[in-house]
Amino acid sequence: MNFEKILKISASGLRANRAWMTVVASNLANMNTTRTNDGKPYRRRTIIFEAVPVEDDQFRTMLLREKESLQMVKVADVIPDGRDFKKVYDPTHPDADKDGFVLVPNINPVEEMANLLEASKAYEANLAVFESTRQLAIKALELGK
Repeated sequence: MNFEKILKISASGLRANRAWMTVVASNLANMNTTRTNDGKPYRRRTIIFEAVPVEDDQFRTMLLREKESLQMVKVADVIPDGRDFKKVYDPTHPDADKDGFVLVPNINPVEEMANLLEASKAYEANLAVFESTRQLAIKALELGK
């Protein structure tokens, strides 16, 4: 059993889900931001994950014989969401157009909270794997005494 590989895979999941939670937090924090540096409303961000192979020549040789491969996860990119902004009628708002409409980010707080819950559960699962592997390694060392 290769504890190092298990820990690397689990740690990659922890990093990826922490990044996802950061993006969701940014979306929630800016859900009412009507003007950014470019003069437009905040555009919701979404995260793209990518599977990457675990690097280890001995391990890769064994897996190639089995026609399988272990994958870690990494953040490939954080991209702006392509959905249109919402138009809200508020003629008193400083960013309102001549008809009294304001463009606001199309961020659904329910969707963002669901994403946050999913990311936090995935983070917890990776943390549990990490902790279980650590405990197994400790027990294996104790058996060797």
